[in-house]
Amino acid sequence: MTASNDTAKSPDLVTTTKEWSEMIKLEHTVFALPFALSGLVLASSALPGWDVVFWTILAFTGARAGAMTLNRLIDSKIDSRNPRTSSRAIPAGRIKGVHAAIFAVISFGIMMFAASHLPPLCLYLSPIALFWLSFYSYTKRLTWLCHIVLGIALGGAALGGWVAAGGMLDTLAPWLLALAVSTWVAGFDIIYACQDFEIDQREKLHSIPARFGIGSALNISTALHVVTVTAMSLLGLQINAGVAFWVGLVMIGVMLFYEHSLVKPNDLSKVNAAFFNVNGVVSILAFFAILIDRVAQLAH
Repeated sequence: MTASNDTAKSPDLVTTTKEWSEMIKLEHTVFALPFALSGLVLASSALPGWDVVFWTILAFTGARAGAMTLNRLIDSKIDSRNPRTSSRAIPAGRIKGVHAAIFAVISFGIMMFAASHLPPLCLYLSPIALFWLSFYSYTKRLTWLCHIVLGIALGGAALGGWVAAGGMLDTLAPWLLALAVSTWVAGFDIIYACQDFEIDQREKLHSIPARFGIGSALNISTALHVVTVTAMSLLGLQINAGVAFWVGLVMIGVMLFYEHSLVKPNDLSKVNAAFFNVNGVVSILAFFAILIDRVAQLAH
């Protein structure tokens, strides 16, 4: 009887775990976490210790989980009217709003706790991060610059990694890294938002595709990604990067070009491939290019 009951309960636990994981899009952590770790690597006089890496990852994961949950909660009514998102856990009723709110608070609490184990500046700046991560969820109701606001939020992760290593923000390098991340994220978020062009117009929501049309939105996305590559190039010059960095940057440029080749104004069928697959590769490439270059510099 006991074994039978345990067997009956286990699928529920698995299903619940999958629901929460899907809601916070755990797999999308690959987009910005490598850049937070890149900031950590670049600001360290030597490779960072495992304790610093652990607390940085925990702080980032808590911040991202809280922000994503809050976004899902705030947008739940809109999501329920969008055929693409109506099956999400909160609008479909599989996760209660109150539970999502509690989870968001706990996640932000984890972020603050982790920040307290890093240099004091991390904890001092964390309220600004909390405000920005919470504010972003309302920006589609206010301005078509919402994509830039999201980009700045994730660009802040790179700055957070820099500060976590004890680095100061009084040089150009961390800001170039943050600019690269911010424009990269804003660019691919615009591509993703093209899917909701008609819904955003109907709901009177603001986005670059809804404001300027899909064709112009894709051109703006391309321009932002040109800024991304330019900022990374300037970062490479600023840190006297070696071969590994520049090879990685060339590969990133190729991947971004490929991303834009996948999406056309009259064909959005490959948006998901452009959004997740390509950008996941971009962030990992950037991290390893920076890490390998840093290790090579330290070896000399």
